[in-house]
Amino acid sequence: MEEVKAIAKYIRMSPRKLRRVADLVRGKNAMESLTLLKFMPYAAADVVRKALHSAVANAGEKQLDVDALRIREVFVDAGVTLKRIRPRAQGRAYPIKKRTSSITLIVG
Repeated sequence: MEEVKAIAKYIRMSPRKLRRVADLVRGKNAMESLTLLKFMPYAAADVVRKALHSAVANAGEKQLDVDALRIREVFVDAGVTLKRIRPRAQGRAYPIKKRTSSITLIVG
């Protein structure tokens, strides 16, 4: 069966938070996963749901049966890290790392 991919880049959420949700839907039916993600209490679920919705739409463009799609692979990689500074006492500065992520979803 043919595989279709969707990639979401520069997501302003740490990879650790996104991986918790991505692990729950790996290997499941795509349409069931969309419903499952809709009712999850995590903010990361909305981001993964959007990426999955994009992958299903891409599969629809290639005339694949969207009801028979399964999530073959889903992985979350670290993106660029935005570096910020937090002022502290006596003129010191503490670094703040605002992490970003990239989600790659493959359905087939």
